[in-house]
Amino acid sequence: MGSCIICGVDVDGGGRICDPHQEDVVFDFRGNSPDQLVPDRFYRGVVDGYAEFGVFVDLAPGVTGLLHRSELDRRLDSLDWEPGDEVFVQVKGVRDNGNIDLGWSIRQADREFRGVLVQDGDTEHLPEADADDEETTDDATTDEEANRADATEDDEPNAEGDADESADADETEVVDEGADELGGEADEIDEDAGAADEVAGDDATDSAGDGDAEPVASETADTAADDETDEPDDLDDDRERVEIGTLSEAVGDAVRIDGEVVGVRQTGGPTVFEVRDETGVVDVAAFVEPGVRAYPDVEVGDAVRIDGEVESHRGDVQVESEALVLLEGEATEAVRRRLAEALTDEARPEGLQPLGGDEAVAQLADGLLDAAEAVRRAVLESRPIVVRHPATADGYVAGAAVERAVLPLIRDEHAKSDAEYHYFTRRPLDDPVYGMDAATNDATRMLQDRDRHDEKLPLFLLVGTGSTVESADGIDLLSVYGVDAVVVDAEVADPETREAVDTLVSPEIDGVDADLSTGALVASLASAVNDEVRADLRHLPAVSYWDEAPDRYVDLAREAGYDVERVAELREAVALEAYYQSYQDKRELVADLLFEDGGNLAAHVSEQFREKLETEVETATANVVTEAVDGVEFDVLDTDGYTHRYDFPPTPLLLDDLHRRRANGEAHATVGIGTDELYLRTSEAVSVRDVAERAAELAPAADVATAGLREGKIEFLSGERDAVEDAVVAAVAEAF
Repeated sequence: MGSCIICGVDVDGGGRICDPHQEDVVFDFRGNSPDQLVPDRFYRGVVDGYAEFGVFVDLAPGVTGLLHRSELDRRLDSLDWEPGDEVFVQVKGVRDNGNIDLGWSIRQADREFRGVLVQDGDTEHLPEADADDEETTDDATTDEEANRADATEDDEPNAEGDADESADADETEVVDEGADELGGEADEIDEDAGAADEVAGDDATDSAGDGDAEPVASETADTAADDETDEPDDLDDDRERVEIGTLSEAVGDAVRIDGEVVGVRQTGGPTVFEVRDETGVVDVAAFVEPGVRAYPDVEVGDAVRIDGEVESHRGDVQVESEALVLLEGEATEAVRRRLAEALTDEARPEGLQPLGGDEAVAQLADGLLDAAEAVRRAVLESRPIVVRHPATADGYVAGAAVERAVLPLIRDEHAKSDAEYHYFTRRPLDDPVYGMDAATNDATRMLQDRDRHDEKLPLFLLVGTGSTVESADGIDLLSVYGVDAVVVDAEVADPETREAVDTLVSPEIDGVDADLSTGALVASLASAVNDEVRADLRHLPAVSYWDEAPDRYVDLAREAGYDVERVAELREAVALEAYYQSYQDKRELVADLLFEDGGNLAAHVSEQFREKLETEVETATANVVTEAVDGVEFDVLDTDGYTHRYDFPPTPLLLDDLHRRRANGEAHATVGIGTDELYLRTSEAVSVRDVAERAAELAPAADVATAGLREGKIEFLSGERDAVEDAVVAAVAEAF
């Protein structure tokens, strides 16, 4: 029975990784059959070549899998892999014919996994076992060659030389036996005793990380060595601190950095500390033994001083640590002070300039600047950002605007090329309500990332959701863990939500009453987060309005090169793509549609949108039941019987279009009723919540309740459907 290299628990069958940590390590495959591969594991491979449908990757000689383009997180033609490049992939499965289906891995370096194992057929072991076997073989070969040389030597032995050689060997043996006790004193031993130097170096590294080192007294003071730990001499020299932001220009140089630990992850080789100072973040690799935690007393949030050498790995800057010590006292305060000053200077935008000069947005300037500061501060603090938005055209436009602004800031802040995938996540919502389902998903993910990868708890940015009482339970769950939440919604917010979130930007809070979309509001927020992308955002407000976009935004889009027809194509294309795989962010696809497309993609998708919508509207129109109640004309549609509920368009979008076509400016209401849910559209401002409350009085056994204020959704018990339909019609007629 073996033990897991991550958590140490016993593993049946002599394996080295337990089931919960299978995806935390990467495997070097040394087998000869696809059947030996284990699904869901990550493997190291080599690019073999490209096809129109994906990339072939060799996992071992004669064992090749296909990474289909549908598994990629970007376009196939944007991959920078070349044949022969080492890559990391996940085995999704092995088919009966031996074909191997591969999946994408955002982790593309050893250090991004928590361990490395060799899978030799059906067995697995640590990589150093191979190294030990090789070393043993090399030693045996060397001994054999030496014996042959001695046997053929004709010269007489030199007694004096033999005596000297014997003495040297004895001295080396003594040094080897006492190296563990000598520690830092090993540096004083003659350089010829190479083995002693190596042992002493290992001990010095261990002592630097044991947490007992005497901390520096101030920012510029040298760190004194503790008598017991023999602190490395590297921290006693006159090396000056350099800023992390300059390390890309110092590859190959020995440097000293002071900063705060913002992340720790254990790989199969070194321990990787993510360290931040006032100019950026860098990975610091510290090695004791393969898979062994270096400096176990150093945790996230500690102030540290590191001496090491700057290296470049696969395009990422990294520091190979020579020594790392905890800072205390004035030295710690100096680090904290620099970070705080940098955060204050960089996080708060200078001001807000609403896109299109929108006065309604200008009146929300204070709240938007607070929200922008929270987002920028999260980037600077290496805190992940999670954006939640409805899976609608307006919601996607809002989420994409924030994404466009934040990703360049993350790239500037972090040296890792894939940092934007670690520190920014956009998660669309099927419903505009941020309910317990979404909150539980978010809480589970953030706690896993905290416990498994030492990540900070994220900032949650909720746009177009989270501002009504229907989201209260979800937001309360986040608040239990003390996470920061920012809500930005163009619709009127419920007063009860103001105390539940850290920052709430909503027209009601500041007395603004205007026709404002969430996409337009958040586009101005995004321009405050990163003014350098302002030009990229100018057309987004117009795209976010389904019809009757304000002239200021239509003109702004036209100035950016997007006429009315082009704006409509973008809106329709985004709406269609928002529906399919609604829980996925589709980052690259949405970016292509909104920012990179020359016209062909959006036009093509928009055409599909119109065909699908027109077919559904024709079917719905033919099956609408029209009735008049107290001067109000009602169109009632049985959405269970006369819509394709599990295909495009979604019911809310279908009813929106149906209502626009049939309202004709009169007192008109459109009701779509299904098994246990109802959607309401009205030509006049009618409170869906008031309608639900009145319907509950008229149909007391139906358990009627508002399920989504933003999309006019009401839920009820399916057995009382007929009673609910009558009650809602009566309640709406009273409200007109």
